[in-house]
Amino acid sequence: MPSPRTIAIVGASLAGGTAAATLRDEGFDGKVVLIGAEPELPYERPPLSKDFLRGERELESFLVRKPEVWDEIDIEVRLGTSVASIDPAAREVVLADGERIPYDAVLVTTGGRPRRAPIPGIELAGIHDLRSLGDAERIRASASSAARAVVVGMGFIGSETAASLRGLGLDVVAVEPFAAPLERVLGAEVGGVIADLHREHGVDLRLGESVAAFEGSGRAERVVASSGEKIDCDLVIMGIGIEPAVDVVAGSGVAVENGILVDELCRTNVDGIYAAGDVANHLHPLFGRIRVEHWLNAIEHGAAAARSMIGKGAPYDELHWFWSDQYDTNVQYAGHHTTWDELVVRGSLAERKFVAFYVEENAVRAVVAVNSGRDVRRAFGLIRSRTSVDPAALRDPGVDLRTLAPRG
Repeated sequence: MPSPRTIAIVGASLAGGTAAATLRDEGFDGKVVLIGAEPELPYERPPLSKDFLRGERELESFLVRKPEVWDEIDIEVRLGTSVASIDPAAREVVLADGERIPYDAVLVTTGGRPRRAPIPGIELAGIHDLRSLGDAERIRASASSAARAVVVGMGFIGSETAASLRGLGLDVVAVEPFAAPLERVLGAEVGGVIADLHREHGVDLRLGESVAAFEGSGRAERVVASSGEKIDCDLVIMGIGIEPAVDVVAGSGVAVENGILVDELCRTNVDGIYAAGDVANHLHPLFGRIRVEHWLNAIEHGAAAARSMIGKGAPYDELHWFWSDQYDTNVQYAGHHTTWDELVVRGSLAERKFVAFYVEENAVRAVVAVNSGRDVRRAFGLIRSRTSVDPAALRDPGVDLRTLAPRG
């Protein structure tokens, strides 16, 4: 494709904002239009379930760029603007009000939207998702006059929200269908550590339970568990994950399967259309097809897409790495795994200071660390190399993990 003169970015998210800034950093001097459905400038989402929710941090501190920067780098920012579709034949972005914005290349960074389960009573007031700044503000306002909250789902967002609400002094009941928090991602052993952490801080965990219904007069006052138990509450936070927001490419011919399918250069199957961040199911040289919903990936993938759009791209091979803070405990994860043959632990699960290795076919696919973040970075070479490794060496704290991967 000839060098683009107009680039449109659909989604003023962390990935989208980073992509826009990267275009200027890389010397692109054409027109850049950044379109966002939310009224806020691009911001980072991790604080929403942690220090922002607790009232310890304000929006200005986690904006992608300071407000004045967008004018300084000549980005046309269109906020509070919904996109109806992308027309690849005309090379136009079609807004909800009918306006059409021409493009030479377009990047989709629409992220995801909270899943909404078809549970009776889900429409009642007082039942909150936590995805946007507005969601976090509403939860924070409700929590100020609430005594008890129910958190549905104890993945990362649910676990962080439960910890924050306990920090605000609320009684918290957590309803989780798995046998432990984060079990689906990290397994039962590590999930058990997270369960004990929350119990120690006063969270009432209802594990192996799902929600059958919500009840109340106009607003949620009770959560009915699958066991039939009714749990009184003042507010409910749904933490059952997100689904990729792919509506804007409907009818465009862009391939979609658990997100927008892109290659290692962030390109879709339709000329001139790219995607990055939470919405993109990207081709990774180590892990194959993968869709990642984490802060660092949004930044790195957005930047990678920007470079690809102007002919400066390289295959995106970021080793996915993220972290979660709950109470005084730090959890870090790197790599990618869905199955494993053995979980090898270095350190102590009981003391909540360890690094655990997900080993498959004698190679480390991923690591998770609790209060041992330094070892996560030291394991990067092992994950990248996929070299066979002796479990005894992984367990031995006297062995430097960096020496277990081949050099060069």
